[in-house]
Amino acid sequence: MSAVELEQVAEEQAASALGAPWVTIVWNDPVNLMSYVTYVFQTYFGYPREKAERLMRQVHHEGRSVVSTGPKEKMETDVQAMHSYGLWATLQRSGGS
Repeated sequence: MSAVELEQVAEEQAASALGAPWVTIVWNDPVNLMSYVTYVFQTYFGYPREKAERLMRQVHHEGRSVVSTGPKEKMETDVQAMHSYGLWATLQRSGGS
């Protein structure tokens, strides 16, 4: 497993341990530029450039990425924020695919 994959597993385990059963997923789309998606992740979530770019690449190459984890109400807010930036996002219970 790569260092990035290990980091993602650790983040998901930490979220589960904290009782955060919901995730926000951003999906790939044919409209938004990769630089814009990176900008959104940095601006809205406050992620450092490296993490924002990693998540953007995951969206681009794998079709989706979990970008935030927390209580359902917070994930609903994050999904609405992603929509306001023009990104395709959904929420689901953590652990589901």
